[in-house]
Amino acid sequence: MAGDEASRAIGSAEQGWRVLRRWAGRHAGFFTTRQVLRTGCGARVRAALGDGSVTRAGVGMLRLAGWPDGPLDEYAMWAAWFDGAAVVSHQSAAELHGLGSLCPRFLHLSARAGRPPVTPRLVVVRRTLAGADVESAGAFLVTTPVRTVLDLAEADIGQSALNEVVADAVAIHRCAGEEITDAGARLSPRAARRVYQALAVA
Repeated sequence: MAGDEASRAIGSAEQGWRVLRRWAGRHAGFFTTRQVLRTGCGARVRAALGDGSVTRAGVGMLRLAGWPDGPLDEYAMWAAWFDGAAVVSHQSAAELHGLGSLCPRFLHLSARAGRPPVTPRLVVVRRTLAGADVESAGAFLVTTPVRTVLDLAEADIGQSALNEVVADAVAIHRCAGEEITDAGARLSPRAARRVYQALAVA
């Protein structure tokens, strides 16, 4: 009986390890200690930390060692932290899309729920985004160019910076002026005026 239970425990841990690896594969190899607990493969992960096949990426963050470093790793890591439910948005999304030259000092995310990490690096906006406002960037999600323009129109960036973002969006065909005009109709009067002013000089 004890042998059967041990076999089931080992099988369950190995299944959890496979689930965890599959999950990490969606986010450039990153996963969290919370996910380790949920999958029940803590012993397997401790062994992997010992043999170097898993490395520590930060407080509560781990990574499969076989993944090469990339320029967008930070986005993938925080996507893993929020269980894939966070979306890169605002200034950070504009930078990813090549819109304007905002040079954000923080990484901006939109998330409906989830405990934010203790770090000054992140700005987390609590909201739910429609599926049409989000697109995949591989290991993480990002707001579409149109949604990014609308977010920045509602934010506190200067009008000249918004003008540059809109001009770039149209010039490099990330979205059409008509799309921005139609979407801008759903904004507050102040934000809509900012969008139309930016389109007028784009």
